[in-house]
Amino acid sequence: MTQWVFDLGNSRLKCARLDDDGRPGEVTAFGHDERGFVEALRRHLPDEVDSACLASVASPALTLAVLDALTERFQRISLARTQAAFADVRIAYAQPGKLGVDRFLAMVAARARGAHAWMIVGVGTAITVDLLDARGQHRGGRIGPSPALMRSALHQAAAHLPAQGGAYQEFADDTEDALASGCEGAALGLIERSLRLATRELGQAPALLLHGGGAEALRGGLPASEFAPSLVLEGLAQWARAGRPGNAPA
Repeated sequence: MTQWVFDLGNSRLKCARLDDDGRPGEVTAFGHDERGFVEALRRHLPDEVDSACLASVASPALTLAVLDALTERFQRISLARTQAAFADVRIAYAQPGKLGVDRFLAMVAARARGAHAWMIVGVGTAITVDLLDARGQHRGGRIGPSPALMRSALHQAAAHLPAQGGAYQEFADDTEDALASGCEGAALGLIERSLRLATRELGQAPALLLHGGGAEALRGGLPASEFAPSLVLEGLAQWARAGRPGNAPA
């Protein structure tokens, strides 16, 4: 059986074919703010194959457009949903549907990497922080703006502040550097405080796992972190291997 997994986020779609061991192979990413996104996806897809699994936090309209494209090629499609418990992970939310499926799948993937405490940080449009203890119990999390979103918001509010550029410095002597330092520093501060409080709550320091398109820029400030850019796809692979039901097959 040939299986593919698709992670539709707020700004990009990432996809990969699962290898013979059920792990994501080479990952391809498409920015869906680009013109012709769906057509580019269609060109990338293989001819008719067995199954696809999609996780989406994008708008219903965009999710439907991607599902339409997948339906043309795949015999069976499932849509991953957040579950109260799955693969030894139990989420903290009383209403599972309020926890983004990307955060849920990232925790599933982290648990598959090791049965110990994790702090999982996703950096995309937003920064998400989730604490998973050594028993697989989700202790809750945080959501904040990513450095890129902070820069964009500042630029919209004050056009003379550039939306891009600059490099992190502890105390910058240039506006671009000061913006980069302030926005990245805010993100690092959120992560470092979360780590400190997680260590106090658990009685031990959790392993720090970074994922998402914006995580690379923060790695230098978090030398003890582990980088897993396609963590959500790893969680989708776990979901697919377990044969979890999604929507009715297309």
